[in-house]
Amino acid sequence: MRFTKMHGLGNDYVYVSTFDQPAPADPAALSVRVSDRHFGVGSDGLILVMPSAVADARMRMFNADGSESEMCGNGLRCVAKYVHDRGIATKPRLTIETGRGVLTVDLEVVAGKAQRVRVDMGTPILDAASIPTTLPGGRVVDVPLIDLPPNLPIGWAATCGLDPQMTCVSVGNPHVVIYCGDVAKVPLELVGPPLENAGVFPKRINVHFVQVHSPGEVTVRTWERGSGVTLACGTGACAVAVAGVLTGRTGRTLLAHLPGGDLELAWPDDAGAVFMTGPATEVFTGVWDDAR
Repeated sequence: MRFTKMHGLGNDYVYVSTFDQPAPADPAALSVRVSDRHFGVGSDGLILVMPSAVADARMRMFNADGSESEMCGNGLRCVAKYVHDRGIATKPRLTIETGRGVLTVDLEVVAGKAQRVRVDMGTPILDAASIPTTLPGGRVVDVPLIDLPPNLPIGWAATCGLDPQMTCVSVGNPHVVIYCGDVAKVPLELVGPPLENAGVFPKRINVHFVQVHSPGEVTVRTWERGSGVTLACGTGACAVAVAGVLTGRTGRTLLAHLPGGDLELAWPDDAGAVFMTGPATEVFTGVWDDAR
């Protein structure tokens, strides 16, 4: 099986095209094997680049634990680059079919290769039941943070300057956004799992801790559903942009600093789409021998 390793700001996946080879029989199990950073290729998951009847290509995304997610913003940018650079569709504007519908992407091309990609991520989903969460109310905006296990480090909330409220947004997949004074001091590996798997989130959830520097600039750290700590989360950054507007903490355009790099975000109006702009990078190609 031929594959390509790509990343968006360090959020890395193994990409397999089914335009020129059969689809893997069990992509969920394959994702677990190829994602292993010691015994596999090493990645945050597996993404299939597939033919589509309604768009230039279709994307299916599997986390490192084998679970399938509806969307991946960093992965979508890389799919667009793959489709363009491999000659599948060389237009400056492409359409990609995803778990949340067909999304439009605009490419910045240099010397025939897509370097940066601007994605129309669609209108954010704010209705609590549709995110989904069982928390009461139509929207979950600055509601009290749910109770966390008592075995967390003593005083962790005070150390990171935690604001014990949360805001939930779906950008095709579910996110919870929490603000604090210093994201570097959040014990993410300990706090992320209980939040991801909390009972109020029936499909689990992506967890983001956000430090606001100004109305136009934030720093974000992410615990990603099914993958753990990742260097970037594109849909999560979009959720942070929306949460910032809803809570009055940030404006409608935002520069988000992620551990893997920066994303430019915009939510021009409440009824419209969120836009995300960032790089897409190819690392290497290879052949996976699944019979070994």
